[in-house]
Amino acid sequence: MATPSSEAKVSLKLLIDTKAKRVLFAEAGKDFVDFLFNILHLPVGVVVRLLTEQTMVGTLGNLYESIENLSETYFPSNQTKDYVLKPKAPFSATQVSLLSIEGGTSSAKRYYSCGKYYEHQYVSEDASTICPTCKNVCLSREMQYVAGPNEVAKGSFVNGVAIYMVTDDLVVTPLSTAATITMFNKLNIKDVGALEERAVDMGKPEGLKLLKASLQSKTVLTNVFLENTAVLSPPMLRW
Repeated sequence: MATPSSEAKVSLKLLIDTKAKRVLFAEAGKDFVDFLFNILHLPVGVVVRLLTEQTMVGTLGNLYESIENLSETYFPSNQTKDYVLKPKAPFSATQVSLLSIEGGTSSAKRYYSCGKYYEHQYVSEDASTICPTCKNVCLSREMQYVAGPNEVAKGSFVNGVAIYMVTDDLVVTPLSTAATITMFNKLNIKDVGALEERAVDMGKPEGLKLLKASLQSKTVLTNVFLENTAVLSPPMLRW
């Protein structure tokens, strides 16, 4: 039986500097990297809505609340404030179960045109839109969207055959011995014996926490994962 999206988990291995009390990097597969890349696809309105319950940083939360408090009378008759508050996320982002985004565009996008399409070539995503030429006729002729070969499907961005290094400040590179040594030198890691490898499972709470931390911190993985993780015994350094 498939795991419900609300219980979806992504497994990671963290390399932690126990002396500095920081995460050096995460060893991650395609699922975690796709999650990170999908964050860049999210409209700002979706990000604010996802983080509202955890108190949005900065002033974007104030903007969001201002719109919530405005009466519908201040918006055009053909538009509600939900148009601003609940923008559609790309379909790829709605497939990321760690964020549980609703209201994204459908995988089978549909557009609507006037019944006199060959004369009045207007197209809309809303079947209730009035044809500018007919004036009193809706664009109700359904047209099915056909995805192009280069479009991202179901939030997939990177190949699944590789293992990736995701640093504390969310720099993503293929995991390799050379990349690890370079990172150690950059961070001036001298005592390898102080390093621990830890296994973590990331769910929706951690996904939201990471989203928020990515907007206000350069130690994202440390902020999200350093506490309440299980240490693998013994550490398994393979780089």
